[in-house]
Amino acid sequence: MARTLVVVGNGMVGHRLVQAVRDRDTDGGWQVVVFAEEPRPAYDRVALTSYVDGWDPLGLQLDGAEFTDDPGVELVLGDAVASIDRAARTVTTAAGRTQPYDALALATGSAPFVPPVPGRDLPGCHVYRTIDDLDAIRASAERARAGTGRGAALVIGGGLLGLEAAKALRDMGLSPHVVELAPRLMPLQVDEGGGALLKRLIEDLDVTVHPGTSTGAIEPDRGRLLATLGNGTELDVDLVVFSAGIRPRDQLARDAGLPVGERGGILVDEACRTADPHVYAIGECANLDGRVYGLVAPGYSMAEVVADRLLGGTATFPGADMSTKLKLMGVDVASFGDAHAATEGALEVVVNDAVKGTYKKLVVSDDAKTLLGGVLVGDAADYALLRPLVGRPLPGDPGALLAPAGGGGGGVGVDALPDEAQVCSCNAVTKGAIRAAVHEQGCDDVPKLKSCTRAGASCGSCVPMLKQLLSSFGVEQSKAVCEHFTQSRAELYEIVRVTGITTFSDLIERHGTGGRGCDVCKPVAASILASLGNGHILTDGQAGLQDTNDRFLANIQRNGTYSVVPRIPGGEITPEKLLVLAQVALDFGLYTKITGGQRIDLFGATVDQLPVIWKRLVDAGFESGHAYGKSLRTVKSCVGETWCRYGVQDSVGLAVELELRYRGLRSPHKLKSGVSGCARECAEARGKDFGVIATDNGWNLYVGGNGGTMPRHADLLVSEVDKETLLRVIDRFLMFYIRTADRLQRTSAWLDAMEGGLDHLRDVVVHDSLGIAAELEAQMAEHVRGYADEWAGVLADPEKLARFTSFVNAPGAPDPTIAFREERGQRVPVLLGTPEVISR
Repeated sequence: MARTLVVVGNGMVGHRLVQAVRDRDTDGGWQVVVFAEEPRPAYDRVALTSYVDGWDPLGLQLDGAEFTDDPGVELVLGDAVASIDRAARTVTTAAGRTQPYDALALATGSAPFVPPVPGRDLPGCHVYRTIDDLDAIRASAERARAGTGRGAALVIGGGLLGLEAAKALRDMGLSPHVVELAPRLMPLQVDEGGGALLKRLIEDLDVTVHPGTSTGAIEPDRGRLLATLGNGTELDVDLVVFSAGIRPRDQLARDAGLPVGERGGILVDEACRTADPHVYAIGECANLDGRVYGLVAPGYSMAEVVADRLLGGTATFPGADMSTKLKLMGVDVASFGDAHAATEGALEVVVNDAVKGTYKKLVVSDDAKTLLGGVLVGDAADYALLRPLVGRPLPGDPGALLAPAGGGGGGVGVDALPDEAQVCSCNAVTKGAIRAAVHEQGCDDVPKLKSCTRAGASCGSCVPMLKQLLSSFGVEQSKAVCEHFTQSRAELYEIVRVTGITTFSDLIERHGTGGRGCDVCKPVAASILASLGNGHILTDGQAGLQDTNDRFLANIQRNGTYSVVPRIPGGEITPEKLLVLAQVALDFGLYTKITGGQRIDLFGATVDQLPVIWKRLVDAGFESGHAYGKSLRTVKSCVGETWCRYGVQDSVGLAVELELRYRGLRSPHKLKSGVSGCARECAEARGKDFGVIATDNGWNLYVGGNGGTMPRHADLLVSEVDKETLLRVIDRFLMFYIRTADRLQRTSAWLDAMEGGLDHLRDVVVHDSLGIAAELEAQMAEHVRGYADEWAGVLADPEKLARFTSFVNAPGAPDPTIAFREERGQRVPVLLGTPEVISR
């Protein structure tokens, strides 16, 4: 019979343990029961701040977190374990359930440390640890904005979590203050020089920093809070967030009589086993060799050790890489190895460029031959190549490694790394393991390496190095679009542009390898043809190339219906148009949702209803919002100087102009934009493919941002330019991206992969180093002149209209697989294939 493993805690480390056990336990020897204190499956707590971007908890949920298809795992949500009976080998939950175990793994994590500040329990005082914490902070922030128009917040703690909290508060529209007892921000990670630059860069982002002081007291003050700092400074704020560190959650173990460390943490040996051989502890609740690790990577290593032990192995904890690399509000910060030069005789090599806003330090041995550690602030591009060299001979002069020439670690390349060097610290994958996967298991691309070794499967920061290693190991990475075209997407684009080819059949006959094409190359060709102005995408010869969404000019939803998303430039809409949308939604029974892109989506339309709905909308002055296409989606905006007392430019007017200029522009991937009327950044322009922020003297243009699964802040391309210059640079940037990007490559990935990076892009689109600026501008001008609404194009053409009536859900024949239920006063879909639909 299967033995029972009980896992107490469903955070990232607990989830990793369950995954590791299930991956190894091919014979089904263990049945796993997981008790989660929170009412939701495991989520990415490292990326907690990104929750503020859309307030969607599913966006943080870890892959496979629900275990719905795994009979070997029972996930119990919202019922914490209250006690352990080690003699009986059972646990009892808060709800009264008693569960026997053969092995018990404690993964209870840590709790925020709240210093004993008078007033810490007042309403408006919060901690920053969970999704529920952020929901509570959001509620306080909304009350603050309702009362004062913007509001202010105090973050107590200037470490990693404190700065993450400050970013979240700023993104909520508050003006954050950060108080740090140490003389600099992130004192555990950066030194004095790096901390000084970090403070300046953070303060440039509308965050006020108070280093070297404490918080003396918090008092209620006329509906707000008055915080008095240790240096006498008084701050009027609307809410306070404590982020002053963490403490291991070890009370459950204490109550069960398990030994804990002097400063907390459940004592474990190198097998992560407690004093009770049937009980393990992993992650932030565990104390190994007198140390509690506060990073997720050591916790993952502990989870792998326990999984191996449960399956009869002899694994031991391999030690922890405490290196960190992160981007705080767009500012790169990294530290690795002996960052503070604590090693006797250690030497420091520092390059501090105040003009560029970068600080780089290497710590080397007394003979300058061995790398001991380092600190990077403002530019952490060298981190991936330098960190694996810690403790190893330097491949060159330390100063040369930090020199800007050459980039990517100066003279350091992946060939200089030994096989024992750890490439992926999250999953402890070495260069040697990557080599073996390539040569022995045939892993010839990054997805295969992720699947085989798990490298790059967690935070993703090592993915660029994986690509370099593939090339280093002699793997020629094909740029072919698919089996039908040996060319890359960029090469196909140039072929079509230069030859004037207008059909897919001509393209594949003249430049393909034969056949009729596939689901990969057809949409690529469709996008290229559309971006070069080859008429409506549903004309003969193009309609069959489109995927489902483009084929029906609407997004298919999970129950087989479609959404209709009209364009609302800049989020600006008249009351009359709002009435039209409301009436259409009522007449067709559509679910309505205001999106994060400042549009109103209408969900639940069947294929035959689409033209009828479009007719109503087009007659009212609406057009397609291209939510279905790889094209411009929205240009988000704040209210700017028109209404906001902080606004310095007309952000709404510019957003409308940009959206109308670039609407319908077909590209390798979707495009999003934003315009903020001041540096407070309420439109989140730096999380967009191209974003604009107003200054007193003009406009700053940022490019290459992305708010998706691997968020990336945009980089500053030009600053304080007038509108005419701004439009000219954006025209060039977008057309250069459309010309050269790979299939389904966002601008963020395109920019990261570009040789020469931002500097090269600036040379091309600002300084015209390739001499193609006039050509790019002419192409954009042609697009602007030739734009036509795709919905209206269907309504005006009986042949195109016929495409929307030849299906099972045509008029008079409703689709029997489509069903709805009511939720929060609106119709929502029932999934295809569920019993509720089948019974209907």
